[in-house]
Amino acid sequence: MRFVLTALLWLLTTVALAVAVPAVWAQQHLVSEQGYAELAASAATETRLRDAMADVLTTQITALAADRGYSLNEMLVHQVAAAYTGNAGFPGQFAQANRIAHRWMFTDDIPHADADDQWLIDIAPMLSDPSLSATLGDLDLDVPDTLTVPVTAPSPELRPGRLQAIATWGPWVSAGAAVLTGTFALLTLAASRRRGKGLAALGVSALLVGAAGWAGLEVADRHIAAALDRAEGDFRRIAEVMVGHAEDSLHHWLNMTLIAGLALVVTGAVASMLGGLRRPE
Repeated sequence: MRFVLTALLWLLTTVALAVAVPAVWAQQHLVSEQGYAELAASAATETRLRDAMADVLTTQITALAADRGYSLNEMLVHQVAAAYTGNAGFPGQFAQANRIAHRWMFTDDIPHADADDQWLIDIAPMLSDPSLSATLGDLDLDVPDTLTVPVTAPSPELRPGRLQAIATWGPWVSAGAAVLTGTFALLTLAASRRRGKGLAALGVSALLVGAAGWAGLEVADRHIAAALDRAEGDFRRIAEVMVGHAEDSLHHWLNMTLIAGLALVVTGAVASMLGGLRRPE
């Protein structure tokens, strides 16, 4: 009976851990506005993203100038935009732009709710950056307070605040999964006849979850590629870099899970050996 109880608790621990790892990661890096902004800032250090954003800014600067009667050399404008995206302040401003995009999807604080079928990003702060203004000289571009450009093609599946429920319940789900994992793990150890074997079993749980996570990401790649097809123009390149950084971050969490599992297996095996040596023959 005790073996059955221990096996059941071990299974529950494994399931809870399989939910907790991706849930806590997603809460910290995607659902949390601060975490998403930090992810964007990290991705903005990549040359591919900087180049793509320079193309976006070139298009918008040229269009603004045309509206005010100026005809600009796109090559020169691109050089100015590339210099801006290459400076040290760009990642922070790119992160701020993504905060607004995050609010569009995760909250009802939506400054541009008139476009209800596209994911938008506000690039006005970038165009208003002093380094850009100084380089462009005396041009009066009169950048508006908000200048949104579409990240995705129009889709009925996209609407402001669509993921608001996830933002509301995500912290509770991730915290609950983590608490349940810890609780079931302690109960598994308490129910085990030998603590060493219990630790090793918990290590196997972590190894299974880490390996399953890697396999799951490989399967998810095809669906991610399909989702990226909705991105507009240069934003497809930007999205690819950001997705790559997100996957690298999740891979790191899964690797840490595997390392923790291996450490528990080794610790449990050593504890079992030492326990066996202490037993009288």
